[in-house]
Amino acid sequence: MGIFNKFKQGLKKTKDSIVGQIDSMLKSFTKIDEELFEELEELLIMSDAGVATAQKICSELRERVKKQGVSDPALVYEILEKIVADILSCEDVELDLSTKPSIILVIGVNGVGKTTTIGKLAAQLKKAGKKVILGAADTFRAAAIDQLEIWAKRAEVDIVKQNEGSDPAAVVFDTISAAKARGCDVIICDTAGRLHNKKHLMDELSKISKVIARELPGAATETLLVLDAATGQNAINQAREFKNAANITGLVLTKLDGTARGGVVLAVKEELGIPVKFVGVGEQIDDLQPFDAANFAKALFERENA
Repeated sequence: MGIFNKFKQGLKKTKDSIVGQIDSMLKSFTKIDEELFEELEELLIMSDAGVATAQKICSELRERVKKQGVSDPALVYEILEKIVADILSCEDVELDLSTKPSIILVIGVNGVGKTTTIGKLAAQLKKAGKKVILGAADTFRAAAIDQLEIWAKRAEVDIVKQNEGSDPAAVVFDTISAAKARGCDVIICDTAGRLHNKKHLMDELSKISKVIARELPGAATETLLVLDAATGQNAINQAREFKNAANITGLVLTKLDGTARGGVVLAVKEELGIPVKFVGVGEQIDDLQPFDAANFAKALFERENA
């Protein structure tokens, strides 16, 4: 299944719930007026796009409608799709894997699908011909280590682990050592599964960063934050907190297929300025998709009878 169809399938709930309402609303208007913009803004906020993002979309829509001399409400739908694609578009959506080895740190609170994301990403990179090794550096709970080991077997990649409560930086050190010895292309480390104490998180990530700088000077490093799309605005709040504590290079939004809150993708990109690099649109191992703004917007706004 192609990326467009994956997005289309994964965004069905959001499309049916919110975009369907937008389409119906536009069809109920015979002219483009302020009432139309107000109703649209309300529907966008309901989709968890966020107040600021909804206002920006409507402001941009007003400008384009005026500039293009559009008077038919039916044409607003197509302009809206282009605005959404523009907001979501970003040049640095691809992972930087330019060094051997490259390292990816994955952070996020427990329950967002962090470990599952790592497993799916490992399988994807292995399929692309990369030799991958996983580091179980979220040592706060034993279940995280056990779950990562299951995914390592499923993706058929190596894993380095220690006991629950071990120093995460020590696990990262061991993983880097193993990666060097085995000629690995990519290291993926499961880290920081909580945000109950920002200082503790910063200290932990700082120690890990020092280990990486010492053991892999100049290595391409990504720090991906995993968020559960189904939590809507709570995901934005988590992202804001993690952004203040870590140098996040990209976002992974999981469970899009299980929620009507797909508008949260717009909010995280617009409000936080961090590129969305992957989205989870299903439970299968190949359902973690590299983010593509144009295909995402097209899948969201495609009319069934078009």
